[in-house]
Amino acid sequence: MTETISELKNELLSRFLQYVQTYSESSVSCADSLVMPSTPQQRDMAAILLRELKSLGLENAQTTEFCYTYGLLPSNCQSKKSLCLLAHIDTSEEVSGKNVKPVIHECYSGGIIRLAGGAALDPEKDKFLAAAAQNRETVITSDGTTLLGADDKAGIAEIMTCLAYFKEHPEAKHCQIEVIFSPDEETGHGMDKVPRALLQSECAYTVDGGHIGELETECFNAFRSDVTFAGTACHTGTARGVMVNAISMASQFVSGLPFAERPETTDGRQGFYAPVSIEGSIEEAKVSLLLRDFDFDGISRRKSAVDLLARSAAESAGGTVSVVHTQQYLNMKQKMDQHPETVERLVKAYRASGIEPVFTPIRGGTDGSRLTEMGIPCPNIFTGGHNFHSRTEWVSLNQMEKALEVLVRLCSQEPSE
Repeated sequence: MTETISELKNELLSRFLQYVQTYSESSVSCADSLVMPSTPQQRDMAAILLRELKSLGLENAQTTEFCYTYGLLPSNCQSKKSLCLLAHIDTSEEVSGKNVKPVIHECYSGGIIRLAGGAALDPEKDKFLAAAAQNRETVITSDGTTLLGADDKAGIAEIMTCLAYFKEHPEAKHCQIEVIFSPDEETGHGMDKVPRALLQSECAYTVDGGHIGELETECFNAFRSDVTFAGTACHTGTARGVMVNAISMASQFVSGLPFAERPETTDGRQGFYAPVSIEGSIEEAKVSLLLRDFDFDGISRRKSAVDLLARSAAESAGGTVSVVHTQQYLNMKQKMDQHPETVERLVKAYRASGIEPVFTPIRGGTDGSRLTEMGIPCPNIFTGGHNFHSRTEWVSLNQMEKALEVLVRLCSQEPSE
């Protein structure tokens, strides 16, 4: 099987290059305003994928009103098993995803990869890049003016090429396979309108991870906190005893967040407070921040801390404040532990592909986190991508091939089973 899959390397690469050059950036502000998809360009990406699903012969292929692209490949054996594969079509707005120019570094052997605008990839500072150099892997980057979009177009390319494998090899037995390509994962709204009525599978797998071998069954508990300070505006020349500056309150609040508990100072299983926006005027200022913790008691503590810091900042200046905490997703571990067979099936596919799974908690979330909350257990599979949401994002084509092999083995079903 491995040799047969390796024959699809060029097809896998061709798909990936086409996808990353298709603009599909999402917008958090529009998504938070309940616009879905949040950007029109995501429909362009969905249209490409729908055409491909139809050309591969998938049944009931469609793009829904809210831009979810779905298709079903019936089982070609006696297996009654059904699974769903998911990847998201949008890219993060943190770095532009428009006019992506991918650069292929074949048989990368080390050294600094210098990109436009002063961006660079240095294997001395990136252990995964150093490993790729040691293995002489083919590395793909952008030219440095944009992100690459491997998150999650590597996952899309791997799923599509898996489907192509089964179309080109009808002798290869497989279970029923459903696929969903979702919009707005990067905005946190990726499962808001997922077409549950179409889904027949009792388990699913997102293909949205990073380094080869990573298998993720645990993620953060995630809340967004919106803090609004209200002040009193007046002429600065006559402000004494009258003005209450909302900007000052917001600044004091942000400064009071523990520096040792921010994204830039934490890793592993440490949670954090992450201010993501601050705006306003003397009369009103707003701060939005993300709260993350693997433990639910920890996330409750963080919400209480935000409430206390916000009140303290407001009272010290004589103003008022309101705080709204919004749940984004929960740690999927508890519900995942109730479905060990879903993970065991994936572990078997990893090992059959010569890969020992590495269980790492996701310092973030995926569509699978939300889907697991909805009752469909959904572990996350590596894609071979690295440095997501940045100009130094890169992907290993060799690792993408191994992800493809894992998918094929996951879906394969021997006649004797």
